[in-house]
Order: sequence, then C-alpha cells, then structure tokens
Amino acid sequence: MSNGWKNLIPVMDNMQEFDDLDLCVKEPCKIGIRIAAEEEPKFEFYTSRLGIRYSDIIPFYETKVKKNKKFQLKMLHFFINTGIRDNAYYWNELAKCVNVYCDLKSVCPELDSLNIGGGFPIKNSLAFDYDYEYMAEEIIGQIKSICQQRGMPEPNIFTEFGSFTVGESGATIYQVLDVKQQNDRERWYMVDSSFMTTLPDTWGIKQRFVLLPINKWDKEYQRVFLGGLTCDSQDYYNAEAHANAIFLPTIEDKSDPLYIGFFHTGAYQESIAGFGGIQHCLQPAPKHITIDVDENGEYYTKLFSKEQTYKSMLKILGY
Repeated sequence: MSNGWKNLIPVMDNMQEFDDLDLCVKEPCKIGIRIAAEEEPKFEFYTSRLGIRYSDIIPFYETKVKKNKKFQLKMLHFFINTGIRDNAYYWNELAKCVNVYCDLKSVCPELDSLNIGGGFPIKNSLAFDYDYEYMAEEIIGQIKSICQQRGMPEPNIFTEFGSFTVGESGATIYQVLDVKQQNDRERWYMVDSSFMTTLPDTWGIKQRFVLLPINKWDKEYQRVFLGGLTCDSQDYYNAEAHANAIFLPTIEDKSDPLYIGFFHTGAYQESIAGFGGIQHCLQPAPKHITIDVDENGEYYTKLFSKEQTYKSMLKILGY
C-alpha cells in the first residue's frame, strides 16, 4: 500500500496480524478476515489451523477493526481443506460461513465480498466425473438463498482455484529404461527419472494422475508397476497409488523404447527442491519443453530449460 498499490486486500489469519499491519500501513487500507473452518470428522484435528474462530470474528471487528478509521473490512474468506465436494459436510460449512457473513454485514455495511477459497478438483483418471456447472450454480444458489432469507445483499464472490487453474497445463513424460520380472506376480517398468523428484505428489500425498502410453498403442498390454531410479523405497507408482491396476504396452525391443506420460501435472510438482535446485539422490531436473499454437493453428515446441547437468549440481554443492 505504501508503494502506491490501491487495490490490495490483506486477509487477517489471526487477530495479532491486525496490530502488525497497523504499524506498517500509513494510508487507508482494505482488509479481509479468514474464518477457521471446522474440519471433517475423519480429519486429524477438529478446526483448521488457519483463520479466526467463528465466535471471535464479530467481537474482533467491534473491538479492533471498527475503531480504527485507517482500515475498511471488505472481505470474509474461508477454505475447506478437503475441497469442494457435493456432501453434507461442505454444504454445512458453506452455510455457516454465509451466515457469519450476514451477521458481520449487519454491523459492517462496507463488507461486500466473500472468498470461498479453492477446492475444485482436476481430472486425475479417465473415469473422472465431476459436474463443475452444477457445483458452481449450487454454491451461488446457496449463497443467494441464505442472503435473501437474512435480508442481506449478495456478496461479490472470489475464488482461488489453484490446481484447477494450472494443473492441466503440465505433463511429465518418462522413458521406460528396462523391464524387471522380480517374481511371478511383480513386473517392474523402470523409468529414466524419479517419481519423488519429478512427481513428488505421488509420494507425498498419494496423488493420482492421468497415465497413458505415448507410443506402442497397438501392442499387447500387461500389468506392471512403475519404479523410479533413486534408492528410496517409496520411489514407485503402482495400483495402490493409481486409481486402478496399471496396464501398459509390452516391450519387445529395447531399441524401440516405450514412453509414458503423466498428465495434468502442472500444479505443485516443483515445490520440494524448487526449479534448478538439488533433487533427491542427485537426480537431474528434466528438460522442460513448452507446447504452443501459432497464429495458423499449428502446434510448435520450444525448449524452456535444458536437462540439469552434473556440473551445475556440483557447483550448487560447492565443489
């Protein structure tokens, strides 16, 4: 704000942040308040670590925000960790949030925006079925209905759909280096990288992705497990991690390698080591290629970054 930005809305995650912001900001400032949503019954804790409790929001506004003429409360924010799903838990939390918005609006007329956070899923298997249009219309309808019942004008609605916005922008392609028949039932396709470094969500949160072969679609298929190159026991992708058992084309000639693609990997996958950082077991970061369309509708590729070299990794490590 001090640098001339007029349209920022800092959202308070705890009440102490208001005093800290008051010390930093000299000019009039719009702010928001985040609600601490209650978690699903099966979650490890009852209330989100983020936000301010429902019961504290109006007293906090009355005792702190309202008395400070520098600040104008414009937004109420909430987020459900498990995402936007068509179940009783989500609709109950949404209703509670909108009712808190109406309660707060009655004492704070300048409040006019509701941020419902993120949570729209993206396609993680070919059997994925999610009715985005229905969910969007139902959320808006629920907000409108509660506001009408309470005699309040409907808020401006903000969203923060992270994965939904960027997830489908990325794909990760591997070459199968070799086949290992470890026993009568387990056949491994060893890929030329590591799932823990290039697809860390498969290891960290058991995230599933759309998995398809790039070539050899005309070959016979067989059930396989996928193994990464690091020495870590968790560096694999199999039926437990995937939606179903993994069937991929057979490999008859190593001189004609099989390539496989994981799709919709555009969110979070470089959050562990960062772009160009040191990866687990010194696995080199892969080559990055962008695919775009020119003015004639023709696809073209462009090299965004080369594969990481051992010299660059040694330099980072100080050798």
